[in-house]
Amino acid sequence: YADQESGKDMDPLQIQYQKEQQQEEARKNFKPQKEDPFTRAKREEEDYKNHSWGAKAGGGGGFGTGANADDGEPVQKEEKNFGLSGLLAKESKTFEGVELKFTEPPEIRMPTKKWRLYEFKGDEQTRVLHLHRCATYLFGRDRHLSKFPGFIATDHPSCSKQHAVIQFRLHEKENDDGSSSLSVKPYIMDLQATNGTHLNGDRIEDMRYYELKEKDLIKFGNSSREYVMLHEGSID
Repeated sequence: YADQESGKDMDPLQIQYQKEQQQEEARKNFKPQKEDPFTRAKREEEDYKNHSWGAKAGGGGGFGTGANADDGEPVQKEEKNFGLSGLLAKESKTFEGVELKFTEPPEIRMPTKKWRLYEFKGDEQTRVLHLHRCATYLFGRDRHLSKFPGFIATDHPSCSKQHAVIQFRLHEKENDDGSSSLSVKPYIMDLQATNGTHLNGDRIEDMRYYELKEKDLIKFGNSSREYVMLHEGSID
């Protein structure tokens, strides 16, 4: 082997030794340039923007729009996805940081009748609850939900924090002549309360809607209080 600069003959070991000396000298003389934080942050931001997510390693597919190492096809950047992630749905089930045990169905409507719940303790009427101002009424002991529109406190120890809910839903009825008519009706649903909800003396299944009718009797848990469902047109 001949050295290209001097023209002298050199064996392979001399060539390898010379290369190693040059590399060692370059390593000792190397002074890395300091990168200020602003420049580094800007560079990392550009790298993040230009990165081709999902691209295979090699073939220039790591950044930009390089080619796929297997088939040579260009790798496209992943487009932004504005679809629902599920987080928004979860957030919609909370109120002031408290997760609600129910959702409002799409057919929910404001009541068209002035429904009322008459509360009794024994033979004594204790209060009247007007149920025409909201589409949803939540019964329970959780005072963190006291600002929830339609929250009605049931303070008996046997009642759950979120015990039951009454919701007004649009109902379609098919008439005998084949036509259909729409009306808004009240429904009650037990929210998996430990001691249950009773309708006309029978415990209802949890997480299932039951239509409420005039003069229905409701009880929550083991409380002695009873609630009678009436509206402004009810006849005593």
